[in-house]
Amino acid sequence: MGFFLAAFQAPLAAKLIDDASWFFAVVVALVVATVIIADDAQRRRPEPADYPE
Repeated sequence: MGFFLAAFQAPLAAKLIDDASWFFAVVVALVVATVIIADDAQRRRPEPADYPE
């Protein structure tokens, strides 16, 4: 959800602000989204089975 808000805000900020500081918000949103997706994928992995030999 936060990524979508940042992605929506970035083009608006680009039109209102002359510098490229809006790009920082997009990069941070992408990094946070990547970490959240990786963490979620890691949590959904099944526990390794411990088979007695």
